[in-house]
Amino acid sequence: MRWVSVVSDRPELADSLAEATAAIARQLGPGSPDLLVVFVSQEHLFHYGQVVPTLQKSLAPGTLIGCSAGGVIGGGRELERTPGITLTAAMLPGVQRRLVHLTNEDLPPLDGSPRAWVDTLGVEPGDNPSFIVLADPFSCDARTLLSGLDFAYGQAVKVGGLASGAQSPGGNALFADQRTLRQGALVLVLTGDVVVDAIVAQGCKAIGRLGRVTRCEGHVLHELDGRPPLLVLQETYEQLDGRDQELARTALFLGLSMDELREHPGPGDFLIRNVLGLDPQTGTIAVAAELRQGQTVQFHVRDGVAAAQDLNAVLGRYRERLPDVSPHGALLFSCLGRGEHLYGEPDHDSRAFARRIGDVALGGFFCNGEIGPVGETTYLHGYTSAFGLFRPRSGSRA
Repeated sequence: MRWVSVVSDRPELADSLAEATAAIARQLGPGSPDLLVVFVSQEHLFHYGQVVPTLQKSLAPGTLIGCSAGGVIGGGRELERTPGITLTAAMLPGVQRRLVHLTNEDLPPLDGSPRAWVDTLGVEPGDNPSFIVLADPFSCDARTLLSGLDFAYGQAVKVGGLASGAQSPGGNALFADQRTLRQGALVLVLTGDVVVDAIVAQGCKAIGRLGRVTRCEGHVLHELDGRPPLLVLQETYEQLDGRDQELARTALFLGLSMDELREHPGPGDFLIRNVLGLDPQTGTIAVAAELRQGQTVQFHVRDGVAAAQDLNAVLGRYRERLPDVSPHGALLFSCLGRGEHLYGEPDHDSRAFARRIGDVALGGFFCNGEIGPVGETTYLHGYTSAFGLFRPRSGSRA
């Protein structure tokens, strides 16, 4: 298994494609890549139609997948608000690939049998598949798609992101083998000699203490440890320093623990969701998630410092869990709200990944929503960096 990733920031798309394809051919060596992943910035909007024909002619990949992007990531660089393309190519011996394009009309009902999803995707759960998902946010019901994939393939890893760059329907592009599509979702199924590990960094730090939901209704939290949650929040706020108090006023979230058996959940153990509103009359809090009684929760805040600490923690946890594993390649699906806007410096998440994981080919893009697991469930996130790390199932370092 061999992966390479390159990026080009030439102003003209044709020049960028020529530069990037030449670099891929040079770095990958003889033969066509089994897999080619391409992301193209919104500055090349009017020339998206050139992408597939050029890549097929230049590299003739076995499988081609990609989409439009608000910014691109590759070769150790993150290009934002500037023309750019990134190509990530892989030789994948012993790996089978199946690329499926789905529209909302293709999605089976969630109240039916998982068999319908298996038939739609064309792969059996027993084949130990992994999934890369790219979807257009204007035309694809991504949450239903992810729920269906979890329904049929509960043990499989799913990572990906929503295409970005467009401000209205029809403006994004999905690149699939010989086609350029304007709606729906692409699902790449990988089976055989490949393992995909997921790392999800949601960019928050916990404040206050853990609490338990004692009364809720849908997305409205009525009681936290038997008390009005707004009262708990006020007490938490009073114990914070000035900087965290400011964040609690402007960037407040609720973290939902995904493993009730973990006594002291930390970074990576919470599903982070927006606080939608506070009702001072009733003391209730509305959250962008369905709550359930007995659930462990904790308030969180987000800024660049918290995001950097969270990313470092989840990357470190991966390295501690798999100290002898060396991924051969990786994809990064990062929120448009991260990057320089969040950190005040370029290439932050790519450099953090290299420091903790090593010299691994990393490509990706800035998304309109990021796909990755928390616990055993796959979610659509915001302000998140979701990594997919690829290695041979056989353990070979070839």
